[in-house]
Amino acid sequence: MPRSADSAIPRRPLRLIGGAAVALAIALLVGTLFWSILSAASAQTSSGPTTDIGYLIYITTLQASLSTVLSLVVGIALAWALNRLRFPGRTLVIGLFASAIVTPGIVVAFGLIAVWGRSGWLGGLGVPIFGLGGVVAAHIILDAAFAGRILLARLDAIPEARLKTGQSFALSPLNRFAVIDWPAIRGTLPGLASIIFLLAFTSFPIVLLLGGGPAVQTLEVAIYAAARLDFDLVTAVTLALIQIGICSAVIVAGAALAPVSTSLDRPVTPRWQDAGAARALQWLVLGLALCGFAAPLLAVLIDGLAGLGDVLGDRAFWSAALTSVTVGAASALLALMLGLLVAAARAATTSRIARTAIGAPAYAYLAVPAVALALGAFLFVRNLGIVPDAIAPAIVVIANALLSLPFVMAAIAPPFDAIARSRGRLIRSLGLGGTRQFAQIEWPLIARDVGLVLALSFCFSLGDLGVIALFDTQDFVTLPLLMVRALGAYRTNDAATIAALMLVLTIAAFIALPALFERLSRARA
Repeated sequence: MPRSADSAIPRRPLRLIGGAAVALAIALLVGTLFWSILSAASAQTSSGPTTDIGYLIYITTLQASLSTVLSLVVGIALAWALNRLRFPGRTLVIGLFASAIVTPGIVVAFGLIAVWGRSGWLGGLGVPIFGLGGVVAAHIILDAAFAGRILLARLDAIPEARLKTGQSFALSPLNRFAVIDWPAIRGTLPGLASIIFLLAFTSFPIVLLLGGGPAVQTLEVAIYAAARLDFDLVTAVTLALIQIGICSAVIVAGAALAPVSTSLDRPVTPRWQDAGAARALQWLVLGLALCGFAAPLLAVLIDGLAGLGDVLGDRAFWSAALTSVTVGAASALLALMLGLLVAAARAATTSRIARTAIGAPAYAYLAVPAVALALGAFLFVRNLGIVPDAIAPAIVVIANALLSLPFVMAAIAPPFDAIARSRGRLIRSLGLGGTRQFAQIEWPLIARDVGLVLALSFCFSLGDLGVIALFDTQDFVTLPLLMVRALGAYRTNDAATIAALMLVLTIAAFIALPALFERLSRARA
């Protein structure tokens, strides 16, 4: 980057120190935990991994690839339909699809069982819900809705002048898509595909509930089984290293692609609507998407009412709910704090090496299995003579914060960079310090995004099962773990109620937090 740009950026040595400290701390944490696993594995006498690693890689890659391709196809169709149609409640429908990214996977999996399972609403149709089909279906419900919402933002951003030009040429719906829509969304697809692939590749609760056994597993589930059930650390370490290698390759490839915006601004009014067969097809796509996404969630809510009184009267539920909310809030605040420090530090320098060194550790969670981190923490504290149960809450908070950190960075890092480059000279000429720069310039512009990332982080933590499942203590129980225990004890009514209450809490947080911070940003404007 030219020196003129470097001179325009305000000097913020404290921000650089803070960001570097966070990056170093994350790198040391991950390194220490893996050292603990490797040390424990080397002490074990084993002839080698006992799992068919080749088949495991094949089936994990297959289900992730199918989930990615089908999610993108459905997402494109959904974005196309929503961009064209105008109807009462359109904003609410779009908000429903936007919430897909934070809907706990375990809730969607349970909803599919409630609809298509043997005793479900449509169980008589004999649709196989367990196995590869069920896992891919659950991923499509979550990821296609998320992809559709992201791609809709790209279609809504097409300039008005380009649409008017297309109308003047009387383009058919197919030609319009090829000439106008496709160029607007194709640059987003590779980066979006890498995100969806990673989410499906590392899926844990969905595969745990719908995989149907060893025939369909992700590497993360296999790591959990090796570490928790068999305590085969050699296999766990081998699988963890394989997952890190594959995910790292995807992350490196995705880093060179167009970034995916996390912006979920209010949708614009459709400006060019189709007619005839195209319009009928758009209504069909929207109807099928609503049924596919909303039906499992509706089943969760309706079935959850049956056991509402019993669950609400159970002290174990309130204890788990309090634990989940506390852990979720702590994880969200920690993720936001870490994200602010790293984003501000990256924006304070133009050195590519420094920006990469500071920012790269923030994405460690995408490559490093959550179960592997939890296992490393378990072994590390045990070696120190600390009872693992005592440290479990801190480990879960840190792990969930690292899970959310990439999404936090995707939301707030671009605004910090833009402010430093577009307003850097003004900030320097006014002699603003770092605190005043944040309070007067940066905060008003990122406040709405802060509400979004807090909601995302809270909801991610609320639905997490991978880390807490490894510790599985009696005194530290979250709602997802309580739900799995209810299913294991064949208390399906209790499990349905817990799933319904998790869904309500997730949607409430996703709606309330962004709205609250948007109001705060307007109040300070």
